Amino acid sequence: MIKINNLSHEFVIGKKGRQTIVPVLRNISLSVNRGEIVTIVGRSGSGKSTLLNLISGFIRPKEGEIWIANEKVTDLNEAKFADFRINNLGFIFQSFQLIPSMTAFQNVELPLILKGLNENDRKQQTEEMMDRVGLLDYQDHYPSELSGGQQQRVSIARALIVNPPVILADEPTGSLDSETEEDLLKFIKQLNRDLGITFLIITHDDKVADIGDRKIELIDGMIVEEVLV
Repeated sequence: MIKINNLSHEFVIGKKGRQTIVPVLRNISLSVNRGEIVTIVGRSGSGKSTLLNLISGFIRPKEGEIWIANEKVTDLNEAKFADFRINNLGFIFQSFQLIPSMTAFQNVELPLILKGLNENDRKQQTEEMMDRVGLLDYQDHYPSELSGGQQQRVSIARALIVNPPVILADEPTGSLDSETEEDLLKFIKQLNRDLGITFLIITHDDKVADIGDRKIELIDGMIVEEVLV
């Protein structure tokens, strides 16, 4: 489902003439099979978030190639990657990234608007998704009226609404208490089991890392260990 070949990236810091090149990822190669949960672990600065941003297409690699769902996404221009992203990738963020002026329903519905679905189809699909994540009774609430766990479920519903084959998650439990974290991890496992969704999860939390089928550790931009969980 995801295949990465010889991926390297660096950032250039400073003004022209006084620039410093900072390597972030060094010759990364890995694959994620359809229906797997794979976690990427490592300390802050290890390159985890950069790797996720490269896979998402938000930044471009200096070297290497990325394939997602049999599409070489490193060959896509920005507009084509945007179209690919909305149809194939769902995102879960640590800070939820919900729009505060929109209700839970409207936040979940938004990707369907971007896809151009008509209002009746959007309403039906959004209500079904709100029911799936257990928040149908909260669809008219604004994010500020929801608990952290409920906000993250809205975020997951928004990620799922276009039926993406892959969900990318960046520290998905980082803003949750331990009890809510445990509930959310069980829910992710259930979604993986019931819907066959592939998850790639970035985390520094051992409890999150251990829900995966495989765990990959990054240190200084290099894969140093890959283990079955």
